Amino acid sequence: MAGVSASTLRLWETHGLIEPIRTASGQRLYSREQLDRLREIAWLRREKGLNPPAIAERIRHSEAESLAPAADAAALIGAKIRRLRQAAQQTLEEVAQATDIPLSAISTFERTSLGLSFKTLHELARHFGTTLAALSGQEDHDTRESLVRAGEWTVWPPTSPGVTVQALARGQTLMECHRFALAPGASSEGTYQHEGEEFIHVLSGSIEIALDGTSFVILNAGDSLYFESRRPHAWRNAADAQTVLIWINTPASF
Repeated sequence: MAGVSASTLRLWETHGLIEPIRTASGQRLYSREQLDRLREIAWLRREKGLNPPAIAERIRHSEAESLAPAADAAALIGAKIRRLRQAAQQTLEEVAQATDIPLSAISTFERTSLGLSFKTLHELARHFGTTLAALSGQEDHDTRESLVRAGEWTVWPPTSPGVTVQALARGQTLMECHRFALAPGASSEGTYQHEGEEFIHVLSGSIEIALDGTSFVILNAGDSLYFESRRPHAWRNAADAQTVLIWINTPASF
């Protein structure tokens, strides 16, 4: 799945690039997040020609750069979910039963803002009558005009592995305009749907879109797609490198 040999996986493990879960018998198990990391490492080795120590330094620098500005905001999303649950006078058990999300996963997310896939996060937000954009703080700016300079995007707190979401417009807008940067292999991790319509334009890389579970479209750089959000949809970065795209939802239902 990562496109490398077992001996290469063991080599990366000795260099501390990956730490698989070990069973009592010594078998290695890899989570979805670790698989995303393996694909990133493979890409850095293949496309950038980096050796394991250089890859480790690159990853440490990238994580420190991306997590530091959003650390406080990330902690807030879990707290917001907890407040919404308490305001609705619902227990963790009740939310888990209503959403089919494991109780332990919801509890962990309330504490850490981590551990839920993009699809699951969307379902949890919908359960409480809110949106991912609202939870990320995008709607905290109440303005009639929004000017966002290049590189000054508000970044969503990092919750889903390999998915970076940046707001291109601030405030309570009718259109939710985002810039998505997807690491190799990053995906929605399942199908979801909501009210509204959406538009996707790929700037670089490629993305695979599944609609209704029967229609599959691969969008490459320069391609666009418009569809109704009520159609069950899922997506995945189909490129070996980062995919960057513009994603617009209307009305504010994302």
